[in-house]
Amino acid sequence: MKYDAIVVGGGISGLTAAAFLTKAGYQVLLCEKENKCGGLVNSFERDGFTYDGGIRAMENSGAMFPMLKLLGINIEFVKNHISLGIENKVINVNSEEDITAYQSLLCSLYPENTQEINTIIHEIQKIMHYMDVQYGIDNPIFLDYKKDQAYMAKVVLPWVFKYAFTAPKISALSEPVVDFLKKYTQNQALLDIISQHFFHDTPAFFALSYLKLYIDYFYPMGGTGKLPQRLVSFIESHKGEIKTNSEIRSVDPDTKTIWDSQGNVYEYERLIWAADLNLLYRIINLENITDHKISQSISARQQELQEKTGNDSVFTLFLGLDLPKEYFSAIATEHFFYTPSRLGQSEAGEIPKTNNRETIEKWLEKFFALTTYEISCPVLRDDSLAPANKTGLIISVLFDYDLTKSIERDGWYEDFKTYCETLIIETLNASIYPGIAQKIIHQFSSTPLTLEKYSGNFMGAITGWALNNKPIPAESRIPKIMNAVKTPIPGIFQAGQWTYSPSGLPISFITGKIAADKVIKEIGKR
Repeated sequence: MKYDAIVVGGGISGLTAAAFLTKAGYQVLLCEKENKCGGLVNSFERDGFTYDGGIRAMENSGAMFPMLKLLGINIEFVKNHISLGIENKVINVNSEEDITAYQSLLCSLYPENTQEINTIIHEIQKIMHYMDVQYGIDNPIFLDYKKDQAYMAKVVLPWVFKYAFTAPKISALSEPVVDFLKKYTQNQALLDIISQHFFHDTPAFFALSYLKLYIDYFYPMGGTGKLPQRLVSFIESHKGEIKTNSEIRSVDPDTKTIWDSQGNVYEYERLIWAADLNLLYRIINLENITDHKISQSISARQQELQEKTGNDSVFTLFLGLDLPKEYFSAIATEHFFYTPSRLGQSEAGEIPKTNNRETIEKWLEKFFALTTYEISCPVLRDDSLAPANKTGLIISVLFDYDLTKSIERDGWYEDFKTYCETLIIETLNASIYPGIAQKIIHQFSSTPLTLEKYSGNFMGAITGWALNNKPIPAESRIPKIMNAVKTPIPGIFQAGQWTYSPSGLPISFITGKIAADKVIKEIGKR
């Protein structure tokens, strides 16, 4: 059967693209290799506890709410409140003014660096102002140009001039955040505490704007999985087809045909690839492409991608606890970034490049005592997400894919998971959550390999390409975002987490919509 458009990949970018195409009246097929859609946006239930398997909350960034409004999808969201904690000190981030509380927190921990901290906070305030401009309006690609003419004239048009003035300042802050901060302090512990919960080589403008972005987080009632569920319902109600357990094994751009793992053959007018980009270039048979120039371009792209790596992944511990939610709300909010030691993660040393188990275990002991934990407590947002007087915690740390893969090859992967779980519980029990070790109902964990297997994300990466790839194999500049969906393959666009700021979920919405718009433009209105 031939479709106007086929979308490969049922994560948020693929669902967004399919939703807008079906809304426009196109005949659309979405293929997802797993048994349900959502990718890194999903929720699941275990023994009456609801856990979020990927992202913990949703950043609007002028994209999510306008996108849902344009589609006419109603989801109940609650504000997602953030706390920051170091050792026994905890602050809440509810507004931009709370940067002074963050400043006081750092000064209390590093009094000898007070002047340096004051200077850094001043720089953060400037960057937060830049982010006010970058994310300060509803993204124009999600506006209805007929219904939103007044908004376009009164808000978007003046914003264009502000953004033209601000964009060069943002671009000038694209160096890695640690390199930027070293201009102001040489205290490695202070550098770590500010930056260690960001991806390796995160640009300064993105990392240091996070106090601003924290207040732009929301949570859908019922769990993060509500978002993909509603997008799936929208697509199906608009006569789009969704085939799960459908992994694409071959793509022939000349005949505009794809084959899935079950031997099904589908033809398309246009294809949007919202799955692992490496896979697309692995399964194209160059011998079937008659245009030599196109074949050369695809071959060059294949070679380029072979050398690229994904960015950081995460290790996540899921805990069901025989403790009421009030125990946790007395300590922090529902979304908590906690660092158990002011010493900084550098004290653990470099990630061990060895297969010596004893050496790795000793490093893990230091790492989990020093790293920053992202802790989510779903029941503090929605009472229905845990049994009465019980609490589920989702505890994550950034973690290295290559180390995890090496441990799997050496045969102690399951022991490694158990060891990491034990170290996390011991660390939190001895610091911010005394007594939780004796209140565990169940525990289980996921690793970078789990994310790679079940979400299809390359190297288990949670927001796309590693930032130290030179160059990043996709358009990563926000002013050039319209180019992010282009590929060298005729009739095929890409969508997903391949550009950085604002990363993750917002970029999935944006690139999904841009790809859908490109398809509509090329094959005409329905």
